Amino acid sequence: MTEFNYVQARNNMVEQQIRTWNVLDQRVLDFIGQIPRELFVPEQFRELAYAETNIDLGHGQVMMTPAVEARILQAAKVHADDKILEIGTGSGYLTALLGNMGGHVYSVEIIPELQRRAEQHLTKLGIHNISLEEGDGSNGWDRYALYDVIVLTGSLPVLPESFQQSLAPNGRLVAIAGEFPIMETHLVTRKDDSKFTNEYLFTTQIPALINAPKLQHFTF
Repeated sequence: MTEFNYVQARNNMVEQQIRTWNVLDQRVLDFIGQIPRELFVPEQFRELAYAETNIDLGHGQVMMTPAVEARILQAAKVHADDKILEIGTGSGYLTALLGNMGGHVYSVEIIPELQRRAEQHLTKLGIHNISLEEGDGSNGWDRYALYDVIVLTGSLPVLPESFQQSLAPNGRLVAIAGEFPIMETHLVTRKDDSKFTNEYLFTTQIPALINAPKLQHFTF
């Protein structure tokens, strides 16, 4: 039986999935090419680590597709000294990428089992500039604010203002907002204390953050 070639699969993912979906930031491509994504995938799905599909993590959570993760990283424009907030550690894969690219990452996870798994993988890779926090970040996490980058790995029907208020000047927030079947990825940039810009990036579908604020629907 031929052993699965993860290195070749990773190279193919970068060239055939990610680069072709308008991810042209060479720094992003380089870091994605270095991290063994299969390490963060549940063992029974490991050969799907580089497939263009959401991977079930259990607890109603998924690992986003590689192309979506790459587009999020590119939009966030992570700098080497950035203080980063990630809501939803999940598998820990995107956490690892943010840690390698940025200064320090505060990653919040509400499900203890997922947090423990992610910590094991991050430790194995020797990535130590990450603080894993257990808790509910669905309405923000201002404990270490202000942040240069905020990334949400689950969707929100409506985006609480608390997230953008936790941004430092010139800080970037990447969030997926909306309800099935229409979810839009947005880049919110803080220009000054009261001015923000909001850029639409692409559509996708991922589960909502646990305890995400509900969008009010009215019936007559």
